[in-house]
Amino acid sequence: MNKLRFSLAASFLAGGLTAFAVVAYAAQHTITEKGKVFSQSDITIKVGDSVLFVNDDNIPHNVMSIDPVNKFNLGLLQPGTSTPVTFNTAGELNVICAIHPSMKLHVKVTN
Repeated sequence: MNKLRFSLAASFLAGGLTAFAVVAYAAQHTITEKGKVFSQSDITIKVGDSVLFVNDDNIPHNVMSIDPVNKFNLGLLQPGTSTPVTFNTAGELNVICAIHPSMKLHVKVTN
C-alpha cells in the first residue's frame, strides 16, 4: 500500500497525474406490492438506477409502465417473487398493476 501511495504521489508531483476519475454507481431502490398497493406512490431516481419490484402480497400482480418513457411489462409476478427494472432514459412515467389498475406509482427519472 505504501508503495502504491508513493507511486501516486510521485506521479502527481511529476505532473503526470492531472485528474482523478470519478465513478458513479447506480442505485437500487425497492418498491413492494402488498394489500393491492405499492409501498410508495412517487419515487425519484437517477438514470441508470434500478427499481426492484417485490410482490409481498398473497396474490399475483402484473407491474407495467403505461407511458412510452422506459416502457416495461413484468408480466405475472407471483407472491414472494421480485424483478428489477433499470431506467436508462430521463423522464416521467406512470406504473400500474394491470390486474389491479388502482395500484399506481409515479416514477421520475433524472439525469
